[in-house]
Amino acid sequence: MRRRWIVIVLVATTLVGCGRSPAPTPTPVVTAPPPGAEGRLSGGPVTASGRVVPAHQVDVSFAISGLIRMVAVARGDEVQAGDVLLTLDTELLEARVTQAEAQVAAAQAELARLKAAPRPEEIAAAEAQVEAAQAELAQAVAQRDQPDVGATEAEVAAAQAQVAATMADRKEAEGFHDETMKCVNVDLPSGESKKICPALGPIEEQARYKLHAASEAQTAAQAELDALLAGADAEVRAAQAGVWAAAAHQDAAQAQLDTLRAGAIAEEVAAAEARVSQAQAALAAARVALDQATLRAPLAATVASLEVSSGEAAMPGQVVLTLADLDHLQVETTDLSERDVDRVRVGQPATVYVEPLDVEVGGRVVRIASQATMVGGDVMYPVVIELEERPPGLRWGMRVEVEVVLDS
Repeated sequence: MRRRWIVIVLVATTLVGCGRSPAPTPTPVVTAPPPGAEGRLSGGPVTASGRVVPAHQVDVSFAISGLIRMVAVARGDEVQAGDVLLTLDTELLEARVTQAEAQVAAAQAELARLKAAPRPEEIAAAEAQVEAAQAELAQAVAQRDQPDVGATEAEVAAAQAQVAATMADRKEAEGFHDETMKCVNVDLPSGESKKICPALGPIEEQARYKLHAASEAQTAAQAELDALLAGADAEVRAAQAGVWAAAAHQDAAQAQLDTLRAGAIAEEVAAAEARVSQAQAALAAARVALDQATLRAPLAATVASLEVSSGEAAMPGQVVLTLADLDHLQVETTDLSERDVDRVRVGQPATVYVEPLDVEVGGRVVRIASQATMVGGDVMYPVVIELEERPPGLRWGMRVEVEVVLDS
């Protein structure tokens, strides 16, 4: 394959003179040119050494960080596209998916509630509350217009019980309103923390209105008790306070009925739809992160190297294993110099001599490196040769000699 220069040594001839000693004749020395120079000087083919490499080789890495929980392959294993190679610990990722699913369900339920028409039984109950409030107001007005003089012990006890009852109602309403004001911090897949207040909106508004009504009722009850305790002169003021409380109760009941009949406004529905979209995006991101914890083979190949083991930490972009397609091998030159690369063209035929097998195989240049590599201080350009056939016994890493046939 590779042409070798022969060093020619000229042997000095002995000159016989008449009684004179022969003069030594200088011996010229021919120095062997650098590799590839023979072809360049003579216009012959370009030659180079090389090795057998896979046509397809892929370095595989995780897109996220985590602890490696399982290694499903070993070096030398053959895998198919989609086979599981390694997995990370997914406990936290699964919890985030569950949390995101719950947030989507809550947001969708709130949106459905806003979009749905009020049920007949809800309207009937609200109308009954309005009628009861109206009757209460009429009774309060009658008591104010015809007040009794003086107050008995039973009336004072009843007023005290009413104050206690209204205080309990106000405390309950206050507690419910405080619950609607609570917010929670949710960790997003991106690492950011976002505050979410699920009950803000119609629920909080109704709770606030009920708290206001309960406070008014307590004030009225306390005023009535104070009037009874103050004597008959204050009874008219207590009756008036009862009228005010009953009127406030009626207003609250009427407002709740009007809200049910009107349904949600467009802004409330739009805000609820936005919360659903946001929750769905967070769920999609959580599921993507969970899916990225499983590393799958991108192609059918052989595990050429495995760099990690179970229990180790993996970082994004870190090569954890290498896959190689050993069914399709090619040749890559290792010492084609910058002096010869300009004579090589893609598509030129080549002859490859596989030294360990002592066979020659035809091939063709399919790729020429655009960037040089340094080998022992020399500038080299790798050239890839596609083989016309695969001789029996050909393996990754075998040494070859390449001869590129130049265009005539």
